[in-house]
Parts: sequence; structure tokens; C-alpha cells
Amino acid sequence: MTTNFIRSAALALLTATSGLALQPAQAATDAAAVVKHYATIAHAKYEDALTTAEALENAVDALIANPSEETLKAAREAWLKARNPYQETEVYRFGNAIVDEWEGKVNAWPLDEGLIDYVDASYGTESDENALFVANVIANKPIKIDGKDVDATNITPEFLAGTLQEAGGIEANVATGYHAIEFLLWGQDLNATGPGAGNRAYTDFDTKACTNGNCGRRAAYLKAATSLLVSDLKEMVANWAPEGEAAKAVEADPKAGIAAILTGMGSLSYGELAGERMKLGLLLHDPEEEHDCFSDNTHNSHLHDAIGIQSAYTGEYIRIDGTKLTGPSVSELVAAKDSGLDKEMKNNLAATVEKMQAMAKRAETIEAYDQMIGEGNVEGHATVQAAIDGLVAQAKTVERVIAALDLGQIELEGSDSLDNPNSVFQ
Repeated sequence: MTTNFIRSAALALLTATSGLALQPAQAATDAAAVVKHYATIAHAKYEDALTTAEALENAVDALIANPSEETLKAAREAWLKARNPYQETEVYRFGNAIVDEWEGKVNAWPLDEGLIDYVDASYGTESDENALFVANVIANKPIKIDGKDVDATNITPEFLAGTLQEAGGIEANVATGYHAIEFLLWGQDLNATGPGAGNRAYTDFDTKACTNGNCGRRAAYLKAATSLLVSDLKEMVANWAPEGEAAKAVEADPKAGIAAILTGMGSLSYGELAGERMKLGLLLHDPEEEHDCFSDNTHNSHLHDAIGIQSAYTGEYIRIDGTKLTGPSVSELVAAKDSGLDKEMKNNLAATVEKMQAMAKRAETIEAYDQMIGEGNVEGHATVQAAIDGLVAQAKTVERVIAALDLGQIELEGSDSLDNPNSVFQ
């Protein structure tokens, strides 16, 4: 739901901290250093996402080998840990075509979970928009896609990625990535806006004491999806390595690279996060409109998106091993041009993270995110709206930064939920 959210820029790209204009060669070097460090941090973040995904795969292997309350809990905890570093990479999606084209394999949502496994009767039995709405590939070895018989006997990573993902050209047929794995680990959250997340039993993976049938195939699907997530993340780690395709693309033209950084910051802040992931659910009071809807982890996903946006500007990142990366940043470029604007940008980014932290604290101590957006929850609505307001404010400052750095016309992602809220009810 992209709408026009375009601003033109009209000032010089860089000036020295003294206020004197930089020579063109010096300006290019400074911008190039910023973009190179941006790529270095991207590589580190994807490495951390890969490391935690590999730990998730190990936990899934343990669950399949010995299904129990303990191994299911450990697999869920590994999934939760894996989400944080990945969410901090989302700022690279907008402005970097290689990431945007790949992202759907690992983080597409929402999904019609009836494609994958059994669902509650309240889910329904058919959809005018999706013939595979309740295909339940785990229970059915033969399925039909676009009227053709498909053999789903062997649930492999290749089958999930090549045949089932977006089957029939339907985006809601999400068969791979974090959310498919999340659904398999938690099951449906049937609590609406009441307390509680999904509550799948470990016996759904136990071939000796199987519940809900097809436990071997369910385990095979979970294993295939997790292995595929690891291989997809390896691909992106390679893309951001020195001389990798994503790194080379963003570093080829420093000015375009700076534009890519700010496009990612502004688009994720405004259209994607503030709009589609947050405001839409708040308008509809719909518990299905939350990013991690099976696990009730949405507050953490949103928080780490905000941290990732802040990191893209400051050039700082704390790795999962505690190592802190710092280097040339967009912040330094803006400060050289307009120290007041740089201060405004950093203050707005910090304020948004603070509001997200308040939302996360509420989720951990009072009520989950899906309860916050429920109808009639005044305090919950205010907590979510405060975070949305912070994202919108920082997106507007990103626009001013784009103008100050003379980056030309850049289209940032928009959202009907923000730009034309009445339309979401039509």
C-alpha cells in the first residue's frame, strides 16, 4: 500500500565541520568511508542472524530427536533469540534491491497457516482469494496447485522454496522463513485479544505418542524450513562480505549509497513499521495484524527494527558476542553540514527506541502486543501510538536529512494506514 511520500532535495552533499565546503575528492572519500562501514555492519548483522539461526537449527534437531516439553521450550527460546539480530537487518531491505528481492524468503507475513498444517475450525474452510487456504501439506502428500497435481511426499528445503512458497502466485502462501517456523513451534494463537500465545504440544512432533497426526511429516517440515533459513542467511552473509554483490552495489557510487541508507531508514520507519505493521492493526484492533502473531513476540521485533534504524544512522552496532562496532557514519556527514539537524535526528531515533522499550516492557509485564491493540484498550493504544508517533517524527527528519545532503528525489515507502486511514475500512 505505497502512496506518494516523495520529497525533493536541494542542498550540497557535504561540507567540512568548519563550515567550509569540502573539495569534491575529499567529500567522495568521506561518503565512501561511510558507505563502506555501513556494508561492514550489514555483514556483521547477517553473520549474527546466521549464528543464531544455526543455534535454532540445532535446537530443532534436538526437539525432533527427543520431543519433550524441555526440547520444545529450548527450540522456542532459540527462535526468539534468532529474531533480534535479524530484525536489526531489516533497515537494509529498502534501498538495497538485493535484500528486497531476497527478504520474502525469510520474513514474509502474514501467512495463511492452513497451507502448512492443521488449523482450528474457527479458521474457516475456504477462501475466495486462496485455493490453498487449508491445503495442509503436512497431512496431504498429493496437493493441487493451479489445478495441477503436485507430489508432496518428500518435504525438503527444495520443495518448500521451489514449489510451495507463494504457490499459485499468492503472497499469503508463505511456506518458508521465520514465521513458518514460528507457526510450527507455537501453533495458532487462538486467544484473540486475551492473554496467551500459541500452545502447540511437543507431542505434535512425537512419532511414538503423536497428537494431531502426521508427526513425522510435521518434524520433516520444521527441519526443512529451518535448514532453508540457515542456507538463505548464508547467501546474504556472502552478499555483504567484502566484494560481495550487495556490498559492491552499495559502495559503487557513494552518493547513491548514502541515499540507500536513508531510503532504508525512512521507508522502514514510516510506511512499513509505523504504517503496515503497527497503525493498521491499531485501526482494525485485529490480533492477526501483528508481526510475530503465533509467539506474541511482536514487541521485540518492532523494538529491534527501531534499533536497526538507529544503527544505520550512527554507524554503531553491538554484536551478539558483545563486541561494539563503530565507524564513519551518516551522522558525521549531517553534523558537518548542520549540527542542529544531526542532533534532531539522533534525538528522534533515541526517543523512538525509548518508546519501543516502553512498549516491550508493557508486553513483558502487563499484556501482549495483540492485547494492546485490542478494541477499547485505552492505555495499550496509547503505548503503541506513542511508538508510531516516534517513527513518523523520525521519518520526517530523515526527509530533511535527504534534502540537506542534496540526494535528489527519493521515494520513501508510504502506507494507507497513515496517509488515508479511512481507506482501510473500505
